[in-house]
Amino acid sequence: MAGLYRRALPSPPAIEFASPEGKQLFTEALGEGTMEGFFKLISYYQTQSEPAYCGLATLAVILNALAIDPGRTWKGPWRWFDDTMLDCCKPLSKIKAEGITFGKVACLAYCNGAKVEAFRTNESSIDDFRRHVISCASSEDCHVISSYHRGVFKQTGSGHFSPIGGYHARKDLVLILDVARFKYPPHWVPLALLWEAMDTIDKATGHPRGFMIISRFHKAPSVLYTVSCRHEGWSKVAKYLTEDVPHRLKMNDVKDVENLLSLVFKSAPVDLKEFIKWVAEVRRQDVAGVSSSEEEKARLIIKEEVLKQIKETEIFEHINRWLGSEISVCQGYKQTLPEIAANVCCQGAQLLAGQLSSLDETCCKETNVVLVQAGGVSPMTLVSGKITTNGVEQGIDMLVPSSQTEPRNILCDFDRSNCKGMHPSTADVLTVILLALPQHTWSGIKEEKLLTQLNRCVSIENIPSLLQQEVLHLRRQLHFLMIDLHEPSASG
Repeated sequence: MAGLYRRALPSPPAIEFASPEGKQLFTEALGEGTMEGFFKLISYYQTQSEPAYCGLATLAVILNALAIDPGRTWKGPWRWFDDTMLDCCKPLSKIKAEGITFGKVACLAYCNGAKVEAFRTNESSIDDFRRHVISCASSEDCHVISSYHRGVFKQTGSGHFSPIGGYHARKDLVLILDVARFKYPPHWVPLALLWEAMDTIDKATGHPRGFMIISRFHKAPSVLYTVSCRHEGWSKVAKYLTEDVPHRLKMNDVKDVENLLSLVFKSAPVDLKEFIKWVAEVRRQDVAGVSSSEEEKARLIIKEEVLKQIKETEIFEHINRWLGSEISVCQGYKQTLPEIAANVCCQGAQLLAGQLSSLDETCCKETNVVLVQAGGVSPMTLVSGKITTNGVEQGIDMLVPSSQTEPRNILCDFDRSNCKGMHPSTADVLTVILLALPQHTWSGIKEEKLLTQLNRCVSIENIPSLLQQEVLHLRRQLHFLMIDLHEPSASG
């Protein structure tokens, strides 16, 4: 018959979980208290839906086990993580063809509301790994993802991701809940051998594999901004901001902040405007008129406060002045109000469809933008539109936090009569980008006085905690994206 039905699990070194020996190991480990995390994981354990989706399926299992709300629907009214929903860091079509790298899995976990500690083997030790495994195996509050090479276990295939379901202390064994259940069942392996399998080089990135500790944030890591890395040019933008900008500062004599802004933004890749994405409140259109839930109102108030705090920063004043000056060239950031509204409408279509994927089957039309007063909340921007997804038409509304920047200082060539109050403004987004860059970005500035001034402008130590959380969220995302940036392809 064509095709393959499972593989024989090479044993040794692995011990099948359902074998008599595997059952005995489970019983002993349970008595030792190092199987506490197992029960949550096994409750949400799933098989990867594509051969290259091991990283996505592993993450979906853990996000569901941690009871993290995805904030978007899976099917029908149900909010649930499925591996086909985890595409905000890389399109599913590419993951299906190429697999996914260590850094992208970490970024995906972080983007979807999890707290992530990622360690390649050259950044940790086998003793630290064992300590983390024991800690998570003894708790329901965290779980371990292992990225390893199957060949070390005499298994077919190469790079693979799976969650660790438990630990047997006396025999130093870990339980791998293999998400490729069509191939191999869950199995016990020696922890030292798993470390050896992780301590292999991923040819896609040139870096060693490793492990991640995934747990819950006590609150959402971001309310307004997130890094968008689904577009083709994201890697060029990330490299430009973190590598090219510091090099340019070393090679040029920058005299003042406005001169620095010109150096940074006039030469930036065209995709810079797509790199930081703002998140609005999305809902299906209410035919009875504009109405907001208390939850929506509360989030809008927080978003408004973040925007207010951005505008109170010193670097925002410089950026706003630069954008409004004659020497600024805004073509890289030029967008008309209808274009922004259409993008907002499409974002809403994606969220209501339960995914953040490409909109090949979705059409946005009849976009409308108005300022409204709802339920005692300060005036807000309402973007309404009609979307057609797979032949089904529906109306959507998106409640958008308002920017108080004057029209002359918002995106160049706006429809000046209609754009006041519309978010985002260029100054808002560029401010957040500069705040999110690591401090060492500016170390190449030769003028000591300017370096001191800029470090003060972009320091987050003294900014309000709400804005500080947004900036740290973006920094963390950028960090995960950069750790394996130069990948020609990826491991499955």
